[in-house]
Amino acid sequence: MTRHFLSSALTAFFALAPAAALAEWQAVEEVRPYSISGKTGAELYESIGARGPKAGVTGRVIAHTTFKLTWTRKYEPQGNACVIVTNRPKLIITYTLPKPASELPAAVDSSWQAFISGVAAHERVHGVTIKEMVKEIEATSIGLTVADDPDCKKIRVELTRRLGEISMRQRQRGRDFDKIEMGDGGNIQQLILKLVNGP
Repeated sequence: MTRHFLSSALTAFFALAPAAALAEWQAVEEVRPYSISGKTGAELYESIGARGPKAGVTGRVIAHTTFKLTWTRKYEPQGNACVIVTNRPKLIITYTLPKPASELPAAVDSSWQAFISGVAAHERVHGVTIKEMVKEIEATSIGLTVADDPDCKKIRVELTRRLGEISMRQRQRGRDFDKIEMGDGGNIQQLILKLVNGP
């Protein structure tokens, strides 16, 4: 049951625009809570199942991580070639997590805090892989040169190809991580069992 109950939904939006020079950047990370109800661990988990973020056609998840990525990028003709001279990302990562709508009894709150801390830590790992993906894109893009491309058209095709490969690797990392975390005896399964079987 838990195999399909937690996932990371990752959506990338790429935009190209001219800019000045390459600069250091920091990802913006935000938490978007959704409201759940209940006074016991089992009731809270049931509410998550009813109100959690949608996944697929009919499924819902406990939490998910999404991101929006845009680029400030400058292509520069150099002789008969084209070079990417500026490539600066703007990355916003959003963690969607459940939050009880009302105060919980002390024992339940303690159990809940352990659960949500573990779930949030899981989602943060997805955030790390997203940031690492963006750094890899940045590194492979800046200085990229394509010969015989004075109109800077071929370089865009080549860049898109490289970005696709990097994105696929990042998504596979996320799937592999989820498979371990949500498998039998995995961390997420244990967190759920402790919450549901607790006070």
